[in-house]
Amino acid sequence: MGEKLSADVKIRNKKASFLYEFLETFEAGIQLRGTEIKSIRLGKASIKEGYCAFKGGELFAYNIDITPYENASFSNHESKRARKLLLHKQEIEKLIKKKKDVGLTIVPTLLFINDKGYAKLNIALVKGKKIADKRESLKEKDAKRQIDRALKS
Repeated sequence: MGEKLSADVKIRNKKASFLYEFLETFEAGIQLRGTEIKSIRLGKASIKEGYCAFKGGELFAYNIDITPYENASFSNHESKRARKLLLHKQEIEKLIKKKKDVGLTIVPTLLFINDKGYAKLNIALVKGKKIADKRESLKEKDAKRQIDRALKS
């Protein structure tokens, strides 16, 4: 029992804010197997390459990498399987309507454990940024860094 379980697990998709312009965000539950939640609580997951898509009127998260749990027996999980997202019916209908617009996609932005101990996934309806917008983001980030340095000294 030398493992450190962290209650404040926050796995971010830092690349998403650089590549996409966020239009709307949602908090979704995520359907997991027993060993998956144990790996998430240890912080052994990545949502960098993740995306969400509809299949049969339900929303699924793909390419979310949850490392197999080390202490599991034969019943371990696949690391990159499709996982069903749990949203209210109105939220799903809203996303389906908005997803019909060309150029919009749904990406995971944050995987965390809430106060009750459940794994939650923040997802965002996003539109891809143009190259000029990405440059602008870099300039803003650089300016903020320079201001912070000036305030420290």
